[in-house]
Amino acid sequence: MNQQSTFWNLPTDQVLQQTHSTTSGLSRKDAKQRLSKYGANSLKQTHKSSALMLLLNQFKSPIILILIFAAVLSIFLQDAAAATIILTIVLISGLLGFWQEQGASNAVEKLLALVQVKATVLRDGQSQEIPTEEVVPGDIIVLCAGKNIPGDCLVLDSKDLSVDEAALTGETYPVDKINGVLPAVTELGQRTNSLYMGTNVISGTAKAVVVHTGKATEFGKVSERLKLRPPETEFERGLSKFGYFLMEVTLILVVLIFVANVYLHRPVLESFLFSLALAVGLTPHLLPAIVSVNLAHGARKMAKKQAIVKRLSAIENFGSMNVFCTDKTGTLTEGEVKIHSAVDVEGQESDRVLLYAYLNATSESGYVNPIDAAIREHKKFDISSYQKLDEVPYDFNRKRLSILFKKENTNLIVTKGALKNILDVCSSVETAEGKTINIVDQQQKLHQEAEDLGSKGFRALGVAYRDFERDSFSKDDETNMTFLGYLALFDPPKSGIADTLKELELLGVTPKMITGDSKAVAISIIQQIGLPEPKTLTGSELEKLSDEALIHRVQHTNVFAEVEPNQKERIIIALKKAGNVVGYLGDGINDASALHAADVGISVESAVDVAKEAADIVLMAKDLNVLVEGVKEGRVTFANTLKYVFMATSANFGNMFSMAGISLFLPFLPLLPSQILLTNLLTDLPQMTIATDRVDKELANTPRRMDIKFIRNFMIVFGLLSSIFDYLTFGALLLLLHAEPEQFRTGWFMESVISASMVVLVIRTRQSIFNSKPGKYLLMATLATVGVTLIIPWTPLGTLLGFRPLPLSFMLVLGAIVLLYVTVAENVKRVFYQRVKF
Repeated sequence: MNQQSTFWNLPTDQVLQQTHSTTSGLSRKDAKQRLSKYGANSLKQTHKSSALMLLLNQFKSPIILILIFAAVLSIFLQDAAAATIILTIVLISGLLGFWQEQGASNAVEKLLALVQVKATVLRDGQSQEIPTEEVVPGDIIVLCAGKNIPGDCLVLDSKDLSVDEAALTGETYPVDKINGVLPAVTELGQRTNSLYMGTNVISGTAKAVVVHTGKATEFGKVSERLKLRPPETEFERGLSKFGYFLMEVTLILVVLIFVANVYLHRPVLESFLFSLALAVGLTPHLLPAIVSVNLAHGARKMAKKQAIVKRLSAIENFGSMNVFCTDKTGTLTEGEVKIHSAVDVEGQESDRVLLYAYLNATSESGYVNPIDAAIREHKKFDISSYQKLDEVPYDFNRKRLSILFKKENTNLIVTKGALKNILDVCSSVETAEGKTINIVDQQQKLHQEAEDLGSKGFRALGVAYRDFERDSFSKDDETNMTFLGYLALFDPPKSGIADTLKELELLGVTPKMITGDSKAVAISIIQQIGLPEPKTLTGSELEKLSDEALIHRVQHTNVFAEVEPNQKERIIIALKKAGNVVGYLGDGINDASALHAADVGISVESAVDVAKEAADIVLMAKDLNVLVEGVKEGRVTFANTLKYVFMATSANFGNMFSMAGISLFLPFLPLLPSQILLTNLLTDLPQMTIATDRVDKELANTPRRMDIKFIRNFMIVFGLLSSIFDYLTFGALLLLLHAEPEQFRTGWFMESVISASMVVLVIRTRQSIFNSKPGKYLLMATLATVGVTLIIPWTPLGTLLGFRPLPLSFMLVLGAIVLLYVTVAENVKRVFYQRVKF
């Protein structure tokens, strides 16, 4: 087994022997045993490990760690009760965060199982599809165009196999792969007999034996070294900036408060714990949990609308998306290709053209596509006299499929594909009378015929043939062919698609069509849908534009026609550089780079593996109505996530800032450290239900982005407003009610928690609090928090924490302050949104 590290240097039979496999594959029993031995074929951590890490992550904040250390230290200083309370509150807070995030993680795992990428393997000699995670060393895999390579493999046999290895080697162009033996010192990019995880098949077919899986693969070693992760979304970057901003404010405040309290001759440990407790109150430590829960809740709701989220952070981009690019097939059209007619070069119906197309489509063994299915269903022919000898599969560079047949003593190559690509390999045409003439004089006529078909909404495919002498051939033999005629294909527009596109535009999303079809076909579809005359840009026109000029043109273009596969990515990048958040829907082999380039890559469940793997979101149905619903859910999720950010920067921030300030003037601490932590825990409870809250329609009707400037303005306005009422509370407790330290702490605790909970109902909406009803769970959590806060001072726990019951006069004054605060906050909100746009 040692030689497996250089398996490209071994004959196939030796590799099969070392992997204890055969050309007919493994048995199901053997495969199950190997899966237990080698583990899942995945580069990700196991669920058990990630669950443990998730729990530990709840306590990894430096502030939390210092707080735990300080609590342990206080035990040695004979203050075990306070230390126990602090540790208990920290533990409860951490477990709540873990419970929420773990639930979110489990929900997402179930959703991802719906869109698993599968591999075709031989088990007990039979071909079957299994999840790529279940592929084991020794498996025999069957490959065709669009398939991902599920492990490091040695090619057993292949036919015109071409593989994209850019993800591993950086090689731009596809690499041809064949069976053979290479020197052990052969560089990775030169191993033409080997296939590697992380790459995908562009064209051709093959069988290969899997040698390495998971982290033992070359791709696994690279990902382990680099710990690769997807680039941050704009929302993630915004949250990071916001977090750093609050941490800076927190650090400065903590140091100043600690130094001031020590200067005022307060106990050092108590001052230290008080400063750290303030830091916990200021820090949005629940933000990761709230974001995860919101995104997972959004993913579950989107799944009910037939949109499966593979990468949670893409939900925000989905909601922010203002440009949506798609091909026409299956999205704007029904996706069920029909044959309208088969005509010769004179434009006459031709059974001969249809027969040759049927021969080609029926014998094709590579990339499965709807065009071949339509040809096979349109009309059936008796082709028993034709024997298939060889095949050159379709690929997206040649855009042709050629098959070699033998009939009696004659060999015949039959080719069909994109009209331009067929004409490129033809030197003659066959007339209706069966005569063969030079193609040069017919070029203009042939293109005009195709143009006429296109203007009627038909896509034209070319059919050609040539006589051949040998029993095998390659793509180099696609020359000197005779053009036979056209296939006119028809894919009708979807019913109601015009209304769907208008709804997208009402949501602030501009749809753009990117298609390889002719300009005439694209314009015809747009006209049939009933949309205004499109502004088009063809692939040949695009080729002549500089990147700077393209950035300007893409803004005003809504139909890109005759586009080559490599131009899709350039269009997406230009749209992003023009300041758009771009979504791209693709399901083909040639869509992977564009899906990666887009802010949100969208594919469909029926897509080829490489497209599904590259996508952030997978639609279970290729239907724009599903997309519309997904966009709305994305915006709801984004809006609810921002609500927590607003809450963390208003009442919480104001309360902690006020407490820090008043502590400098009081002869006692305004709240004990354990009381601050309890305050923070209670105010967090309603916010944990924010994912279930209702969202106002206007917030879901337009795309929005994370705006740190707006959040800072919000924090300043509502943080100061909170502080004003905090100091009003301090004044009432000290000057009006002449509260003792325990009464002051109890009154301040109750006012702080209740006002912070009630103001959530105000700032969750731009509308009046009476016009926008909160979600059921948010309202219940808010009322429960208020109830618990009122009861705690009358319980043994309250006594342990240092609280005491308050007289009725205290309760009435505090109630009036809370009511006034909510009323003023409601009016300030109305003025704020009138003056500050978001």
